[in-house]
Amino acid sequence: MSRIIRSVLAVTAAVVILAALVTPDADASRSRPKKKKGPYQVSARSAVLLSGDRLRSIYDKDASRKVLPASTTKVMTALIALETLQLDDYVTISARVTATLPSKVDIKAGERYRVRDLLYAALLNSANDASIALAEASAGSEEAFVARMNRRARQIGAHNTLFANCHGLPSEDPQYTTAYDMALIFNEAMRKPFFKEAIQNKFWIIQSEAGRKIALRSHNKALFKGWKSPVYGKTGYTNAARACFVGRVMKDNQPLIIAVFGCSKRWDDVKYIFKRYGGVDL
Repeated sequence: MSRIIRSVLAVTAAVVILAALVTPDADASRSRPKKKKGPYQVSARSAVLLSGDRLRSIYDKDASRKVLPASTTKVMTALIALETLQLDDYVTISARVTATLPSKVDIKAGERYRVRDLLYAALLNSANDASIALAEASAGSEEAFVARMNRRARQIGAHNTLFANCHGLPSEDPQYTTAYDMALIFNEAMRKPFFKEAIQNKFWIIQSEAGRKIALRSHNKALFKGWKSPVYGKTGYTNAARACFVGRVMKDNQPLIIAVFGCSKRWDDVKYIFKRYGGVDL
């Protein structure tokens, strides 16, 4: 055998040996145990799941801890408005309404909107401007309206709740709620047919008395996820409060009410709690 052929064979053999050393064995790779995921950890700082018929707690994660309400505040705003105003009455928008910070639907000073349209704006688009307009129409001023909100909270049994405004934006005045309290407030609001119907809508169009139309899209992303059972409710978010949600799903014709506050994974939390503790397949 020539020297050249012997050299080629030697190089080939070396390559084969090297490949065997660096290539992982397929059987060994398959036999390695897969890394198991640990149990899901609820990201919410505070959460509760209640049976809506008896308001019995099914799941509780620090549910009495005081938290910032953010825009879940608007559940109480809607409740008071529904108890004090007529849906088809018109409300004239003040300059103070238009000066509020987002989120808002940019209603204009001097325009007139029906109460029902302002409620849709507050509940679907979480409109701070619409919330103040409702407060002024109901009580003459936001301050007087907030006093009503706090009285009503105590009547409902939400004794660890204090509202500072009608929309949930950060305030220099103290404001707080708990997951348990907000679940109670939401349950009370659900007794109002209009509230119950309004939060089921993904989209809506409101219009002023003069005919200017504003398109709304619900901030409740659970409605757009294609879940097997619809989850209706009200979202909230500020930097300090983080993501919040209070809402409801039906199981065997009975409501389950959830409230989660201070979430980094809001919708994962909602889905997990409903499934794991409520037995609801979403």
